Amino acid sequence: MKRILAGISVGVLPLVALAQAYTPANGIGGLITLLGSLLQAALPVLISLAVVWFVWNVFRYVIAGSDEEKTKARVNMIWGIVGIFVMVSIWGLVSILANTFGTQGTTADIGDQLPI
Repeated sequence: MKRILAGISVGVLPLVALAQAYTPANGIGGLITLLGSLLQAALPVLISLAVVWFVWNVFRYVIAGSDEEKTKARVNMIWGIVGIFVMVSIWGLVSILANTFGTQGTTADIGDQLPI
């Protein structure tokens, strides 16, 4: 139980540090900006995990003894490549669209435009 609580607290502490980035006074624009920064920080971590998953399955394929283990490792390698491709492709597409429409590095101020 202590390990579970320690793991949860380690996972939540970065969110506590980001709590100052959004207050209700910032409105919906501040919330969108906060979510964007969280996604921007999470994407390299997800891509890194996908690469580690792929390399781990290559290792499993090399040391596998039976054909069934090799087949499982091969299928997981293929899904790892598909996952990496999808994540990098979407990241690149969003970057191309942001550069095309000139929204790179801008912040939305939607709260001022909403009727009260």
